[in-house]
Amino acid sequence: MKRAAALILLALAGCSGSGDDSAEGAATDVPKAVAAPASSAPVVESEYGTPVKDRVATVGLLNKRNNLSQDLVLKPGEAKRVGNVVVRLSSCERTLPWENPQETGAFVQVYVEEREAADKPLAWRKVFSGWLFKNSPSLNVVEHPVYDVWVKDCAMKFPGEEADPAAAASAAAKPSGSAAPATAPSAKPSAAVPAPKPSTTAPSPSVGI
Repeated sequence: MKRAAALILLALAGCSGSGDDSAEGAATDVPKAVAAPASSAPVVESEYGTPVKDRVATVGLLNKRNNLSQDLVLKPGEAKRVGNVVVRLSSCERTLPWENPQETGAFVQVYVEEREAADKPLAWRKVFSGWLFKNSPSLNVVEHPVYDVWVKDCAMKFPGEEADPAAAASAAAKPSGSAAPATAPSAKPSAAVPAPKPSTTAPSPSVGI
């Protein structure tokens, strides 16, 4: 009886280990089948902002089966695997500070290891490839029964944002004349403020006496 019970337990363990959820979180190596995708987003560099290769995107990954989500931090060209799903980032972008409406986007590719049919073996399949937008998620949606992927942020900077992003947004709207007005106001108040102070303090003692 004990041997029969042990065999039953081993059989049940083997069945539970064959599911996708048990492998999720354990496998982290990107498989060779999706290591080099055939197509990706064309890299378009701009004269403003951080170069594409130095940007960092934060992508959310949700498993609808167990309602567990996590953030994947990726650089362009990088891919990360969580169990039987791989998310690859090709590029990410953010609107210029003086552009409206503000938007953040990322070009991602999602691969899932699954069976096309019950009698088919497990195989990696591309389930999504395209741009995802943070403020307009309905424009492009990852349609998969188990996994959902969305963009949360694209870490990049524009000229002047290191010091004061709000001031950079207003100054960048006039890039040609932003340097001259910046120095003129700072010089005028510094010369005008010392002049009134002696004139106001000098008469006050004479009137009081």
